Amino acid sequence: MEVALVYNMKKEETDAADSGTEPSSQNITDVSTQIKENTQSADTYAEWDTVETISAIRDALSLRHSVSLIEADEDAFEKIRRLQPEIVFNIAEGQFGVSREAQIPAMLELLNIPYSGSDPLTLAVCLDKSRAKEILSYYKIPTPKFFVLYSLSDLSSLSVEYPCMVKPLCEGSSKGIFDASLVRTPQELNAQVENILVSYNEPVIVEEFLPGREFTVAMLGNGDEVHVLPVVEIKFDSLPKGVNPIYSFEAKWIWDQSSNPLDIFECPARVTPSLQNSIETICKDAYKVLRCRDWSRIDVRLDNTGNPNIIEINPLPGILPKPEDNSCYPKAARAAGISYDEMLNRVLDSACKRYGLL
Repeated sequence: MEVALVYNMKKEETDAADSGTEPSSQNITDVSTQIKENTQSADTYAEWDTVETISAIRDALSLRHSVSLIEADEDAFEKIRRLQPEIVFNIAEGQFGVSREAQIPAMLELLNIPYSGSDPLTLAVCLDKSRAKEILSYYKIPTPKFFVLYSLSDLSSLSVEYPCMVKPLCEGSSKGIFDASLVRTPQELNAQVENILVSYNEPVIVEEFLPGREFTVAMLGNGDEVHVLPVVEIKFDSLPKGVNPIYSFEAKWIWDQSSNPLDIFECPARVTPSLQNSIETICKDAYKVLRCRDWSRIDVRLDNTGNPNIIEINPLPGILPKPEDNSCYPKAARAAGISYDEMLNRVLDSACKRYGLL
């Protein structure tokens, strides 16, 4: 089958994470300050993929298909129109705007070309954390309480319970979520809200902080055939001393290096059968009501009563190829006995089946 792999390539020179230093409590403040002062260069391209990842995906799909590469830039529409692939394997995060992840799927629908993954509406909704949480709340799927701020003045009319999380409204890959994003005072809240408004030029979501364990759950397939891969737990006790128990930008991209990986994940997670069932049920429910397709990764955290809540849904999960990269979706697949190459071809098979191509 003629497959086009559509992607955004990370600008490697902006990757501030590759310091090569061992994480320690001594460099936490320096790193956080550096990021805060230079946010755009630190995490601008965090969502995009490296040459290594793009090549690994191409090689995996090439085991069964003829694969062409198309970068998701301003010329992408014309390149796809000329190529006319039978199906697109979409990993493009998009370039501009809060609906950027929907750009390539919208082009493909205009061209009537099949593609993997969720449709433009689901991708746009899931990137906007508040819209996704509104849908979850409507269907009575537990998610932390939240409110959205459009300016600093919005804070004056709100009653805030501390601690709470402060995040950009429409970012992924831990962009804008730093160790300092967990705030405990009005002064810290004000500083973080101002930082996001200035650095990201978008609204801010302030979210109830849940004190329990955190998990991430890889989903594969559609409808009654959707499969929950082994649950990954994020072990915060492996982080440097003195940092907050959150999976921040520092934890994901700075302290956890492939040359010196943190022992931060446990997969399969050690959970009781009851908790396993609760996590799987809530993730299947969220996957269904948000109309995710083919694959997604869902972040879950336990509240103070031990009940799982949906934190975020990522319909375009990260898929770094090497085990030492600590990429959660491939980690869950390996725990299920599914190789990296087979994982990607199963995602494509799921999309092909939806379109009647298998």
